[in-house]
Amino acid sequence: MSIQTYHQPLVDFEKKKDFFIGVDSDGCVFDSMELKHKECFCPAFIGTFGLQGVSTWAREVWEKVNLYSRSRGVNRFLALQKALRILANDPRVAERGVQVPPLDGLGLWIQESDSLDMVNLGQRIEKTADPDLCQVWEWSTQVNRAIKEIVRGLPPLPAARHALEVISRQADLMVVSQSPEVDLNREWEEYGIHPYPSLIAGQELGTKAEHLAYGARGKYKREKILMIGDAPGDLKAAKHSEVAFYPIIPGRENESWVRFLNEGMDRFFTGTFRGPYEEGLIREFEAVLS
Repeated sequence: MSIQTYHQPLVDFEKKKDFFIGVDSDGCVFDSMELKHKECFCPAFIGTFGLQGVSTWAREVWEKVNLYSRSRGVNRFLALQKALRILANDPRVAERGVQVPPLDGLGLWIQESDSLDMVNLGQRIEKTADPDLCQVWEWSTQVNRAIKEIVRGLPPLPAARHALEVISRQADLMVVSQSPEVDLNREWEEYGIHPYPSLIAGQELGTKAEHLAYGARGKYKREKILMIGDAPGDLKAAKHSEVAFYPIIPGRENESWVRFLNEGMDRFFTGTFRGPYEEGLIREFEAVLS
């Protein structure tokens, strides 16, 4: 897959205003991280990979990887690989005689793939019929089905909705996420906030760093580009493109949006965001996920 076709929607993203803001979705606009991982991802993780005998530790590991550490918000397939590796090295698991599948096929696919999404995974399975990837496909499909069934009645954070409306009048807005685009579009349309972003970019268009690199960098002055997110991956993407970052603090999501509306947004648009102000926000953010 060439860069031109793979990233074309990002390349085609048109600058209409002087400012650009990328915003994550899960855990940022929607307070959905806990619900999705505890009720959708983790049960499928335990059931698909035969971890019932060590379910307490499997849940502990899954939540640590995806919610309470610096890997929070990572692509689901990278999270799966990391969680399985941690469990495989846990002596408590060995004592129970539970075999954690190594999923070598997953590791090889991650190493060689351009994009870690269901479309790419399906194409790989068609070519190789790799049993490891078939199991990963089953798990990811279960997760998607559970999200569709369970994640309902979860509107955007009140201050986030207000912020999206305000900033979309002053900046070009893009959703920068590692969730599947079908879920993102459904959730943003369900609550009537889909008109605010000019593009909803999910895992199908690559990493968050690639979203910023192809969608914004080179089109806007770097001091006029901002990434808003709740995960270290969002901060990493911002640093990769050398642009500003505003953190939505896990556990204080709506409060973070209120602070953005009251002070952060004005600082960004007036050019006083970078420097001590941003550095203080990042220290506070990293302390929560240390």
